[in-house]
Amino acid sequence: MTIVITTHGSTGDIYPLIRLALALQEAGHTIRFATSRPFKPDVEEAGVPFFQIPPDWEKSELQYWMGRLQKLKSPVSQLKEMYRAATPHMEAILDAMEEAIDGADCLISSYLFPINKAIAQKHDIPFISYAFAHNTVPSRFYPPHEFPRLRGMPDWLQLRWNRLCWKIGNVIVDTAINTTISRAFKRKGLPGVKDFFSKSAELVLVAVSPGLMRPKIKLHPRFQFTGYCRWQYPKSQETEQKLLAFRGDELVPIITFGSMVYDKPEEVIQRLLQAWPKDKKLILQTGWSGFKVPDSATHILELGPMSHDQLLQHASVVIHHGGAGTTASVLYAGKPHIVVPHIGDQDFFSAEVKRLGCGIKLGKRNWPEKLASKVQLVESEPSFLEAARAALQTLEQEDGPGEAVHQIEAYLEHRRHLIGDFLGLDEDF
Repeated sequence: MTIVITTHGSTGDIYPLIRLALALQEAGHTIRFATSRPFKPDVEEAGVPFFQIPPDWEKSELQYWMGRLQKLKSPVSQLKEMYRAATPHMEAILDAMEEAIDGADCLISSYLFPINKAIAQKHDIPFISYAFAHNTVPSRFYPPHEFPRLRGMPDWLQLRWNRLCWKIGNVIVDTAINTTISRAFKRKGLPGVKDFFSKSAELVLVAVSPGLMRPKIKLHPRFQFTGYCRWQYPKSQETEQKLLAFRGDELVPIITFGSMVYDKPEEVIQRLLQAWPKDKKLILQTGWSGFKVPDSATHILELGPMSHDQLLQHASVVIHHGGAGTTASVLYAGKPHIVVPHIGDQDFFSAEVKRLGCGIKLGKRNWPEKLASKVQLVESEPSFLEAARAALQTLEQEDGPGEAVHQIEAYLEHRRHLIGDFLGLDEDF
């Protein structure tokens, strides 16, 4: 089958779907990976065919919009801002997606872009949504993340409240998206977004660990927890020698904030240097932050892009932003976490890390000043490392890419049979 995979965003949105694309190729399917130009080298290096769609931004423009999103506290406001950024390019995006799915048998899209469902429906091909976080999976047994729980109230009242909250959440998110895309969609004759949470697709792949994060309650069968899909940069022997020379026989704390952007990175680094002990080594992966470690700070090693699987093996504890992909990397490294949430679902993942006993949360406002004491706390408490290793044992039993391929193929086969039965055709139609 020919399957189109599409998403926008930062590396945390792109890399999991690259791994899914590779798994589908290994299973014999033809893949087109539709995304924006900055990620063309990564997609093609992985061996996946790249299909460019607007906007034709440089990496600096992606960083600019990420910085704007971080200034908004409400997830709904962040979602609306994201679509506002895309609005000038929306018709071009729709035209490019029309071309991308020409002759395709299925469209798979990140859950952040439910607009692609309308394109799939127009071409009468199956649409599958891919979710990076499980706080988007509705159930009457809990309300959406950030909605209050009625703990201690009668069960019947909690159940009704939870269902009401999900309905309200659907309306709020649908409205936020539709108010920004309505003109472009009307001009293209497409319907708007409906039921973002509850009916985003007939199959929603929830790409987190079922063993660690799937709720132990009944969920609608359209939501299938597959496990993580993870793609990594190739390992570098040169960087490995650099890491070993810096740390010696001692594991050291590692900071990695991924695609998080800072308006005044120099000030943040100065605050960190003033508060961090000069006799304590630290590794800083700069990402999109703009951080630059001065040459005089020989106790801090600055690194650029590299494989998390390689880097994090050198960590005593990992300080990260709580992005879905980075959280997965730290879990797979079996290391304790200190999560500094910046945006979106990162606060949710910090709560999950705490629930698993693998680490703690640290507020963004004063993290440079408080980091040293929090690192000392986590390094000195064995329970964090023990919980992290227990989580790793669970992950080692899971095959996220394999399960995702199984769910996709089963869904497409089921849909094929339904169509065949409806048309009165045999299995070989």
